[in-house]
Amino acid sequence: MGKYFGTDGFRGEANVTLTVEHAFKVGRFLGWYYGQEHKPRIVIGKDTRRSSYMFEYALVAGLTASGADAYLLHVTTTPSVSYVVRTDEFDCGIMISASHNPFYDNGIKVINGMGCKLEAEVEAKIEAYIDGESGELPLATKENIGRTVDYVAGRNRYIGYLISLATRSFKNYRIGLDCSNGSSSAIAKSVFDALGAKTYVINNEPNGTNINTNCGSTHIGVLQQYVKEKGLDVGFAYDGDADRCIAVDENGNVIDGDLILYVCGKYLKEQGKLKNDTIVTTVMSNLGLYKACDKAGIHYEKTAVGDKYVYENMTQNGHCLGGEQSGHIIFSKHATTGDGILTSLMIMEVLTEKKQTLGTLAGEVKIYPQLLKNVRVADKKTARENPEVQKAVDQVAEALGDEGRILVRESGTEPLIRVMVEAAEDALCEKYVDQVVDVMKAQGLVVE
Repeated sequence: MGKYFGTDGFRGEANVTLTVEHAFKVGRFLGWYYGQEHKPRIVIGKDTRRSSYMFEYALVAGLTASGADAYLLHVTTTPSVSYVVRTDEFDCGIMISASHNPFYDNGIKVINGMGCKLEAEVEAKIEAYIDGESGELPLATKENIGRTVDYVAGRNRYIGYLISLATRSFKNYRIGLDCSNGSSSAIAKSVFDALGAKTYVINNEPNGTNINTNCGSTHIGVLQQYVKEKGLDVGFAYDGDADRCIAVDENGNVIDGDLILYVCGKYLKEQGKLKNDTIVTTVMSNLGLYKACDKAGIHYEKTAVGDKYVYENMTQNGHCLGGEQSGHIIFSKHATTGDGILTSLMIMEVLTEKKQTLGTLAGEVKIYPQLLKNVRVADKKTARENPEVQKAVDQVAEALGDEGRILVRESGTEPLIRVMVEAAEDALCEKYVDQVVDVMKAQGLVVE
């Protein structure tokens, strides 16, 4: 990770750790970087946060000052930006979003010309420019100054693309959608309506400050209750920029990214379409997923947390399905990044083809109890590498053996150490997580 760019772009509180000056400089650098041999075309999307407009205008000012033309998708999803960059041959794309974070945070995520997250070496060059380490960049003049172009047509084509992926009508399905008052509010309902579903939508009235507030994939209880109250067949919840999807089955049970990987992976294997009979997971995936995959003859690989790492593994090894427990799922046949709405459609393909409920299909996986505690620290690296902390982690790992595991890692976006334990019982999870956290406190590493 760099100074500003973490695992998911440049993220922070708007006008505190991520300012308009930062956004302007990101625009200035990208406009110059991609414009050394031709006039660059760069497409921008944003989520529904109040500050997204401010950052959009700052980025546009920087881009056009460096000579780039900025194409505006307006409020849209992160995967739609990836799709438009790829299909319309833009030099790069920018998504303004802090994903699942509170409304007062925001972020700048840069997508390269192949529709993937920007290379780390280019992010490092942007950081050097922001900090004044690489000198000033020339300003475009006269006819070389860039312009803005309304490009809502690109978002509409993405909607059409999603609709085209469905293999069957959803006519007899009652489907609930929680749009998190975010990007999917502008897209999801129209897709499911077009496919014939009886669509029930909640949290699709964004006002600039209600994105992710007690709704969406990070507050799944809202959709669970809604599905049960309405007697729906299935529900799908997205995060702020709709690159994640968490599902709810007909009984109101949560179907997280691990279960989605299993349901879709097993179906693709049965169809002979799961390349290498392998799914790609992260180190956060549940032990129960791996045991179920072993039984189903599905191989798996593990990467660091972050869908960029999942996708790198997929492309390097020719795998077609991968994702995270948090709901970032990548179907490489159709997309280069996690796409919440696309994931919903792929789940619906399994349900319609197999004529079984989501609860039945996911019920083959016995999920191990898992507890994750986020510990706020002064310095992530110091806390993680502390010898006493490492000793405590090793002791827990030895005690759990093959019937559980412990994972301690740094957050990619916040000053947190994440301590996660899986075990046969909730009480054991609590015991071993607290054992490590107590050592961190004793070492003076925790910020209360």
